[in-house]
Amino acid sequence: MPEGSLYCEHCGEDIHIVPDFEPELERSIEQNISNMLEELYDEDEKEPGQESFMKEAPSKTFTQKPFHIRKWKLALILGGIFAAALIAAWSLYSYNSEEYQADRGAYYAKAGKYDKAISCYSRALELDSDNIDLMFSLAEVYLLKNNKIEYEFLLRDIVRDSAASTEQLESAYSKLITIYRAREDYQTINDLLFSCESELILSIYQNYIARAPEFSIKEGDYASIQPLNLTAFGTGKIYYTMDGTEPTEDSTVYTAPIILEKGDYVISAYFVNDKGISSDIVTREYHIEIDEIPAPDVSVPSGEYSFPVNIEVKGEEGEIYYTTDGSDPTYSSSPYKGPIPMPLGRSSYKFAQIVNGVTGLITERTYQLEMNTDYTPGQAVAAILEYSLDIGKIYDEAGHFDESGAAYQYQYQCVMNINDISDFYVVAEIQRSSDGTTARTGSNYAVNAYTGEFFRLERDKYGNYSLIIIEKSASQAEGTVVQQSKTPQQAAGFLTLAVFVKVPEK
Repeated sequence: MPEGSLYCEHCGEDIHIVPDFEPELERSIEQNISNMLEELYDEDEKEPGQESFMKEAPSKTFTQKPFHIRKWKLALILGGIFAAALIAAWSLYSYNSEEYQADRGAYYAKAGKYDKAISCYSRALELDSDNIDLMFSLAEVYLLKNNKIEYEFLLRDIVRDSAASTEQLESAYSKLITIYRAREDYQTINDLLFSCESELILSIYQNYIARAPEFSIKEGDYASIQPLNLTAFGTGKIYYTMDGTEPTEDSTVYTAPIILEKGDYVISAYFVNDKGISSDIVTREYHIEIDEIPAPDVSVPSGEYSFPVNIEVKGEEGEIYYTTDGSDPTYSSSPYKGPIPMPLGRSSYKFAQIVNGVTGLITERTYQLEMNTDYTPGQAVAAILEYSLDIGKIYDEAGHFDESGAAYQYQYQCVMNINDISDFYVVAEIQRSSDGTTARTGSNYAVNAYTGEFFRLERDKYGNYSLIIIEKSASQAEGTVVQQSKTPQQAAGFLTLAVFVKVPEK
């Protein structure tokens, strides 16, 4: 049998290892036993009738030996038998002693006699197969002998042993991972750790684990759009396909929720961590059946207009979004929050309801607003600027009001009919700081689109507008209400007449 073998390569039976005896000692014991048998023959103890037989055989001559000589030899023979018995007993004990075999294994390993150490440790494991420390010892001898196959085999036995302690498992996993890491065989490390049930060990080696991606929704049928999120344990990339084909590293990289709209989907995904370890591929199937979302009801039809009109939109459910650049509405578009003043000139709108990520049918409107007046929004802005210079609010046309470099600017916002009094250009006051940032001051002006007369425009928390007379020169007072906005009752059909109050000069 080859040295270090535990099983017969022909029949598969265990090889019983018996300690070797010294040949000279064996021959001595055999000779002593043979001599003992001869010395025990004593002619004085012949049976009757045997004497005549001996006399008839002259060729045999027996000489009676002194009794003390025979006694000494008998003692020597008995001593040899006793020594042989002791040797046999010790041999039997040592062969069946796990402690003795382990000690001899350690002795031979230290002496560099690895084959004998393997034999002793192997016999010790036969006697105590659950002793994990012996498995570690035997594995270390195989490593010293540069037999990494048996070394790895024993360590794998340890990590599969349910009786192994946390410390023993941690040591075995550490040794195995060291082997595979040196070979850059990270996939084997991943496969090895997947069978580990110790959360401590998994946390230590989490960077070597590539778990399959998790899907945020279960596969099945849905009656609305579904945003599908894919998550993975650790850092790396998720690759996926949406047609059932097997994903590869050339497939789409997951970066944002996958929006499942109406239709059938077969999503396949897998995870590759930073060490290049790949997870299993996971596949989920989805069927999305969605009822069409109706188009919003826009109050103002497309057409040409000569007076300002507020565009109002009605929708039954969900939120309404709109665009003015010809693109279809999305969640990033402007949300509809109330009536929209029709812009001057040509304008185009698209309105749509978006429910749970699904964009409904779109309503499109195109308008052309041309006011019957020669007074322009630019003239309205210039009037407010001139007024601010006149009262000393600013000291130049750039809007500067102090030495910091900050300035007031005036911007046209829209044209609207205010409280059925008239049509007004709305101008907002903007403060620009020295670093270029801008913010609205909250001051707004309403400039009559036909006469150029302007007022301060205020709006309360209910959305009602008021026109406030402002001083046009040092001789006029500011603060008289020209027209109070309509209340909800007035909006329903009651009109408040404009009241113009002339303030006497000081």
